[in-house]
Amino acid sequence: MDKAGGHLDKALTPFMLWGLGVGYVISGMYFGWNLGLEQGGTLGMAIATCFITIMYVTFTFSYAELACAIPKAGGGFDYAFTAFGPNIGFIAGWAQTIEFIFAPPAIAFAIGAYLNAFFPGISVLGCAVVVYVLFTALNIYGVKAAATFETFITIFAVAELLLFAALTLPHFEIANLQHNHFPAGWGGAMAAIPFAIWFFLGIEGVANVAEETKNPQRHILIGFGSAIATLVALCALVFTASAGVAGWEAIVYKNGTGGETSDSPLPLALAHITGSNHLMYRLLITIGLFGLVASFHGLLLAAGRSTYEMGKARNLPAVLGIVSPRFHTPANALLANMAVGILALLTGKTGQIIIISVFGALTLYVVSMLALLQLRRQKPQMPRPFKVPFYPWFPLTAFFIAAFSLLAMCWCNPLLALIYASTMVVPFLIYRIAKNARQTA
Repeated sequence: MDKAGGHLDKALTPFMLWGLGVGYVISGMYFGWNLGLEQGGTLGMAIATCFITIMYVTFTFSYAELACAIPKAGGGFDYAFTAFGPNIGFIAGWAQTIEFIFAPPAIAFAIGAYLNAFFPGISVLGCAVVVYVLFTALNIYGVKAAATFETFITIFAVAELLLFAALTLPHFEIANLQHNHFPAGWGGAMAAIPFAIWFFLGIEGVANVAEETKNPQRHILIGFGSAIATLVALCALVFTASAGVAGWEAIVYKNGTGGETSDSPLPLALAHITGSNHLMYRLLITIGLFGLVASFHGLLLAAGRSTYEMGKARNLPAVLGIVSPRFHTPANALLANMAVGILALLTGKTGQIIIISVFGALTLYVVSMLALLQLRRQKPQMPRPFKVPFYPWFPLTAFFIAAFSLLAMCWCNPLLALIYASTMVVPFLIYRIAKNARQTA
């Protein structure tokens, strides 16, 4: 029993972890990544995606070592706290919280956009708010129900991507990938980095349910490994099949040539083949919602655990670290995250929200890899049921790519970098003041 107000149920199996791992991320296949094509073209986006894929493969196995050695709901917060103490722990935990809180609003916009394509009279913002309330309630109800639902819709989402590829690949033309393929040169490739990260953003959320896994030392590795393999294959398939139908402009802009960007690239690609009234087009929009809902729902789950752990450690208000005595879930944390997410929705800036979320993710990746290296040196006798292969090259590779990506994003998005920095610095100062006040009280 947790003294902060309850305990988290151990109910998750390896298959559920695969469902969560793929589900957290799979919305990145359905939207968001296409905005990177506007920055870098097909070649620039491909370069960024290959670069980021290497980062995620090396990072995933490195993070699995940490998750198995320290199976706590706080994920990166707990790893950094163990390695470096409370100050760096706060930075890692807060960066992780930013990642998981700001990713869902972007996905909620996409859910609204897909529904609006099917029912033009529906409000995009209204749909986004409704799904926030519904899926926060499901997460409060119970982790087993939430994870079972996540696995179920993830299977449908993967099947839909395979169907999309089967419909579009017969119409693939290499000339469509070569058209205007490197419009902004290497600068465009760097600008595409956050949207390449969006393909995989959130995979580390599997670690945040470690406390609710039946056998975390074994099952987290299985969940991480199978999920990243699935996602790499889907990333290559979706990228090629979408852009190869009619060129990258056709899946970035609503009118196909310029102007307003779209949050529904897959329906745009399929419309060039079937038209917008075909059964397969309607099916893609309908089942495609499963992919968006899977990630939205999964990231709400991960965000709740991250905020809960920060509250339990008194890095955020202690009320956020209380487990519901009825449902054994972090209800207060989930409700607080929903409030912040709805406020982010009101800005209406999908691309900017994605970039802020990616800033948080990269900060988490950098600190986590440093924590892994520090713990190997500082606590060599710590039980490690799983050890990352090719140590130290895997964590070093993940660290350097993440650090470079962070710098590249600051260079390409200086205003958003400043906003992100302020969201890190101000809470840290408040945390230090509150901590000093508690110690002197």
